[in-house]
Amino acid sequence: MGRTKKVGVAGKHGSRYGRAIRTRVIKAGSQKRFRCPSCMKLTLKRESAGIWSCSRCGTKLAGKAYKPE
Repeated sequence: MGRTKKVGVAGKHGSRYGRAIRTRVIKAGSQKRFRCPSCMKLTLKRESAGIWSCSRCGTKLAGKAYKPE
């Protein structure tokens, strides 16, 4: 699919939907890792909306949709 370095995950939308919405898609779809509260490593990753899991210790927790706060 149309995934380039500049637009990332929003590349699949092409020139549709406007720039502001595509930049929000880029922020929400980023694969940023967060610090796990149990093992304190940067291995916490979003599985789905509000569900976070640690790939190191296997801990699953619920949080906000885009940040595990």
